[in-house]
Amino acid sequence: MKLIHSGKVRDVYEDRGDIVLVASDRVSVYDAILPTPIPDKGKVLTQLSLWWFEQLQDIVPNHVISATDVPAEFEGRAVRCKALKMVQVECIARGYLAGLGLKEYERDQAVSGIELPEGLLEGSRLPEPIFTPTTKAELGAHDEFITFADVIDQEGREIAENLREITLKVYKRGAEIARERGVVIADTKLEFGWDADGVLTLGDEVLTSDSSRFWPLDEWQPGRPQFAFDKQFVRDWAAGTGWDKKAPAPEVPQEVVDVTRARYIEAYERITGRSW
Repeated sequence: MKLIHSGKVRDVYEDRGDIVLVASDRVSVYDAILPTPIPDKGKVLTQLSLWWFEQLQDIVPNHVISATDVPAEFEGRAVRCKALKMVQVECIARGYLAGLGLKEYERDQAVSGIELPEGLLEGSRLPEPIFTPTTKAELGAHDEFITFADVIDQEGREIAENLREITLKVYKRGAEIARERGVVIADTKLEFGWDADGVLTLGDEVLTSDSSRFWPLDEWQPGRPQFAFDKQFVRDWAAGTGWDKKAPAPEVPQEVVDVTRARYIEAYERITGRSW
């Protein structure tokens, strides 16, 4: 295998014309990699993505070839995938107001150029899920909100409309399934690419604790920060350290590591119904 890219969380290898995507235990916040890993995180993310790919395969093709035909050293955390020519847009769907979307709303009463009703609070459920794309920044840089018109300019109208339609379908299906299992999916980020036959294909990860905000439904209450099953816990810890959000990032205390690991696992177990 040949290492062709090492990202914030994933390492990408080429093997016999396929891609082997390996999810590490690294965690990134504010586009910086923390020096302390979260044990089993990569395996949890990989297994949750594989579960979701099965639930979504009637909506959009995905890049998975095999979850077992991978090197033994990466067992459980690697997937053999189709090589894709990636679309240079981060496709984000939001059903609730949080994170950068909340900040954008507080400033403009809109997100990615989409006007929203007055009076929404942190954690408010939106009238309908919205498509709020961002740029796809290089490692260490920040993604920036763009409008749907920007996506049309970059990719063409037909592709832009397909990206929006599929992103919202995936989000709605995922949010419905998760809600039945007591989990709110506030928002999620998807990545798409073109396979060798020119078919638009869902790649990377899908509806995981790194690409989404997961909240317990029974504790959801607009107007305050929500209990997070995702990496928001470690993100909040990092923000409270006084760190300037530039590399190098601070070491993560063991108690924060333990709580973060437990939340990743709880999200997996609640959503899939499987024991870790």
